[in-house]
Amino acid sequence: MFSLLGTLVVGLVVGLIARALKPGDDALGWIMTCVLGVAGSFAATFLGQAVGWYHAGEAAGWIGSIVGAVLLLFVAGWIKRKS
Repeated sequence: MFSLLGTLVVGLVVGLIARALKPGDDALGWIMTCVLGVAGSFAATFLGQAVGWYHAGEAAGWIGSIVGAVLLLFVAGWIKRKS
């Protein structure tokens, strides 16, 4: 339960940090930026557990979450350009 809450809280902050690190204008509001950070944090947690970096119930760290959110920002920008 606490790992889920921790992932949410970390994700909110991570979304803002990821937007500051990624160059370019994505035209996302701050709410979507935070949602993207939460999704990046969950993605980093899932992938980290899948490859054995984290144990079950252990959330991704700050760096892993930021990397996940930045990757999702790049994917979202790539999909937006395609359509």
